[in-house]
Order: sequence, then structure tokens, then C-alpha cells
Amino acid sequence: MHLTPALAIGDRAPDFTLKDQDGNVISLADFHGSKNVLLIFYPGDMTPGCTMQLSGIRDDWAKFSALDTVVFGINRADAESHKRFRAKYSFPFPLLVDKTKTVSSKYGAIRNLGLLTLIRRTVVVISKDGKILYYRHGMPKNIEIVKSIR
Repeated sequence: MHLTPALAIGDRAPDFTLKDQDGNVISLADFHGSKNVLLIFYPGDMTPGCTMQLSGIRDDWAKFSALDTVVFGINRADAESHKRFRAKYSFPFPLLVDKTKTVSSKYGAIRNLGLLTLIRRTVVVISKDGKILYYRHGMPKNIEIVKSIR
């Protein structure tokens, strides 16, 4: 099933506020004018594809940091699940709790399968001025993501 993305390159990114695995409140507005923001929407903690994708971002962490980019993983798991996942794989970036899938919906990162609603693997880069620089479902290569930020 293919869904049309809710957002396009150049659109203003929807604002959001979520808590991370430690209960810290993270708002997109906090980074306006100072940092690019990379959002990785992913279906589940401790799953093979998600572990591979987020570990790849971790391994290229220096490239993203050098480009003034903060990274956040987002899914519906609770803070405790995120804490365990982050600690086990030494992710240097926070994992945000989107229990109601509200932010995932705003970003077109939802897949409806009848009665089941899942978070769809989606990568979004937001510029320092709050515009969408990159938007893609699936697991794009990090080099492609980095190129969109440069």
C-alpha cells in the first residue's frame, strides 16, 4: 500500500512537542534558527530493521553533528522501552514518545492496515528556518540524507 506524503519539500514543518525517553520536553520550535532537525519515524524498538536504521544514523553521527543537525527517533513506544533500546545500542540521540501517534500523523508517517494503525518508516529533514528539506518513506542511505542538508 502506497500513501501520498502529507508533506513536500519546501513546506513548513508542523510544530510538535513530545517527551523523550528521560521525560525531557522537546519542541521543534526549540531549534528554529539554530539547528537542522532530522526525524526518523520508525515502527518499533528492538526490531531488526529499526535497529539497523538507527544504528546507521549512530555510526554517521559525526557527519550529522558537523552539519548542525539534531536527530530524533520517534515512535509510539513508552519511555521505558525507548530507554532500553537507546542504552542497548548506544544511540547518541533522544527517542521521542508519540503514544497517540499525533506527530506521526502530522508528518504522514502512518500506515493504516484495516483496524491496525502502524508508524510508517519515514525520514524527514527540517531546515533551521523550519522548512522540509527532505522527506522520504523507507530506509534511505545516510549519504542521501546528508546531501539534503548540505
